[in-house]
Amino acid sequence: MSSDLLVDLNDDLGVDDPPSNALDQLKLSPMGDKLWPPDDSSMSKSETNISKRLGEGSHLSWDHPYYDIARHQIVEVAGDDNFGRKVIVFNACRMPPHHELDHHKLLMWVLKWTLPSPIFMSMKSTMCFICTYGLTSQVNRFKLTFADCSAFFRYKKNIKALYIVHPTIFIKTLLILFKPLISFKFGRKINYINYLSELEDVVKCEQLVIPTRVRDYDEKIRASLKPSVQAQMSPPRSPPLPNQQFGVSLPMLRARSSDNEAVPLVMRDTVAFLMEQGLEIEGIFRRSANVTLVKDVQHRYNSGEEVSFSQMEDVHLAAVILKTFLRELPEPLLTYQLYNDIVNFHSKSGELSLILHTNMLAMLPEENYTSLKFLIEFLVQVSAQSEINKMNNTNLAVVFGPNLLWGQDAAMTLSAIGPINNFTRTLLDQHYEVFSP
Repeated sequence: MSSDLLVDLNDDLGVDDPPSNALDQLKLSPMGDKLWPPDDSSMSKSETNISKRLGEGSHLSWDHPYYDIARHQIVEVAGDDNFGRKVIVFNACRMPPHHELDHHKLLMWVLKWTLPSPIFMSMKSTMCFICTYGLTSQVNRFKLTFADCSAFFRYKKNIKALYIVHPTIFIKTLLILFKPLISFKFGRKINYINYLSELEDVVKCEQLVIPTRVRDYDEKIRASLKPSVQAQMSPPRSPPLPNQQFGVSLPMLRARSSDNEAVPLVMRDTVAFLMEQGLEIEGIFRRSANVTLVKDVQHRYNSGEEVSFSQMEDVHLAAVILKTFLRELPEPLLTYQLYNDIVNFHSKSGELSLILHTNMLAMLPEENYTSLKFLIEFLVQVSAQSEINKMNNTNLAVVFGPNLLWGQDAAMTLSAIGPINNFTRTLLDQHYEVFSP
């Protein structure tokens, strides 16, 4: 995928004048006559677990106003992209028949719980992925009014890039139809992704929970290509480097360390630099960094080269590298074992909360506990300068919560973010008591 697709546009965008009222009652019904995809019985094990978890309402109570929307797992959060921006995935193939889903309510779920919410408003470079496979079916077609679509475009400044995977003729036609609503700058943010392999230029696909039928469809269209083209799209992966730092487990990193240090080198380097240069930088950890520089620093670490952030011009680079390192761990710092306990954790007060947090952290392996303690103590120093850097405990929890814990299916529901962030904020609020001997 060409580099111009990765342009990070930071300009706020104005809303163009809407077209005539003749479009007010436009129904967005896609073309095609494909059959509705198989039901949940054809889902992968991870998908079934997700659906079951949501169906039981473990994160949203049955009387929650958006329970009937959230349980379908159409919208997911999948960590950060290569710019350090939050990734939101919209899986169109999980949409049930239109008579079983209120599409206007679905749009409100996206707008109220993602783009304008405090979780993502605080992240200036929010990123959205829209997976369109499944929209060609007659039974799950979108039925939205022009006013609904206008509401979406009002939040376009929150979207720094929009990637449309497996674009259909209908989607392309729709974007042409709504071109009067789309400014030129926002138009540059819209990118078509024909194959899943192209996503690797933007985000690691293993972080995404891609439905089985989407992968099958991708394999089908790739199989129709010439062998030479397929080979170019899927080059063989090189084996792990002897000094690999990113994507390596904490025990292995410790074993490779000459001094048996439990805290990984990347964390020590970035935290040391940020303690010296980043504590008074406004919006630290909220900004993105040049993706080429990020990849270069990762390559240098993985090659065993020494990295000096003080010789680099962008202080935000070290912040992005720290978040990237945490997100690329094979297992999150808070471990898969604690995922259900933390996601289903209800805030307690006083001594009970302290006991619960301490008991959960006691279950962590030594490397995880030591690294988490090291990170939290640093973030407390960042929060101490919040009047200058605007990063209090709540804001830091929003940034680091999804980088400290995610499920084994990699993505997480929007309803799971709240408990994870609350748990992280409590670690910051009660750090001295939680981590005391």
